[in-house]
Amino acid sequence: MQSSPARPGMLEQDVDTPALLIDLDAFEHNLDAMMQMLAPTGVALRAHAKTHKSPIIAQMQIARGAVGQCVQKVGEAEVLAWGGVKDILVSNEIAGMEKARRFAALSGIATMAICVDDLFHVQQLEAAAAGARGRLRVLVEIDAGGGRCGIKPGADAVSLAKRIAASRHLQFVGLQAYHGGAQHRRTVEEREKAIAHAVQVTTETLEGLSAAGLKCDIVGGGGTGTFMLEAKSGVFTEIQAGSYIFMDADYARNIDTRKESVGAFRQSLFVLSTVMSQARKGTAVIDAGLKALTFESGMPLIWERQGVTYIDPSCEHGQLKIKAGVDAPALGEKLRVVPSHCDPCVDRFDWYVGVRNGVVECVWPVSARGCTS
Repeated sequence: MQSSPARPGMLEQDVDTPALLIDLDAFEHNLDAMMQMLAPTGVALRAHAKTHKSPIIAQMQIARGAVGQCVQKVGEAEVLAWGGVKDILVSNEIAGMEKARRFAALSGIATMAICVDDLFHVQQLEAAAAGARGRLRVLVEIDAGGGRCGIKPGADAVSLAKRIAASRHLQFVGLQAYHGGAQHRRTVEEREKAIAHAVQVTTETLEGLSAAGLKCDIVGGGGTGTFMLEAKSGVFTEIQAGSYIFMDADYARNIDTRKESVGAFRQSLFVLSTVMSQARKGTAVIDAGLKALTFESGMPLIWERQGVTYIDPSCEHGQLKIKAGVDAPALGEKLRVVPSHCDPCVDRFDWYVGVRNGVVECVWPVSARGCTS
């Protein structure tokens, strides 16, 4: 593991960098805002731990009313279960008997569920369930419009659900209908159109399940960009938002005039970085580059420094452009950098440094860092 970059009581300006920083006031605002927004809808929050990878943060969400956690990987589920989280959905398919056995073993210490979109997954889970306690809980994932995983909605999904329900080792518990592609569509109208389609195909599938005599306890989906659309649909029972606790530069590009998704939350996650060079006029270099930040969603932003722009990364460096007439950051100055995509950025660090009013209040491990299997 990386050495801890801070200790409680230390000033933010003394934190070793690069460091993964949480502004605790903004973070706690986000935790509370999500629950306040969902409360009138009656829809549950099953927060996505692929964002934070932390049993500590998971327990904070559950303490505020979340019914449990989602993960994408069995390894993440193992870390959460060992960390005391009792209700976990692997909101993804897995392939390979070793993963299936690991998932089945977790059913002995937590309430577990998993998604499938093919008979292949069903057969592997059945084989793995032979030594498990009770029947493994399974959701059928449908393609709600994202064009990634998910069986075709309607008759194909119903057929797969019937096969699960007929199994001695598996229990059909619901549908996974997450539209990932809708989360970053920039306008309200674009997101509404995408989720209207997701609601339509999910409704049609639910009608088919009902006609087949199958009960669907869980209908899960929704992310930080669209969660209130799913919550107000009357179809979804659980929301799976994750990034809302931190936010990032890419979500900040979404337009949310109604304050019903990204506009309700504050930026709470930063990579704290130090200005390490000013060798050329009009530029500065910080110590957060490709190994500290991610760039698949565009460039990160420099927090609250007008005229200072992140323009070019290398492995250990981030080059900043200083607008003419703007005071350049001083050599050795600490800058907060807003990641372009919070989830993979978190996975680059072993520690969170929680800061309030410029003082380090807590240091938490990113316990599920690197859990890619």
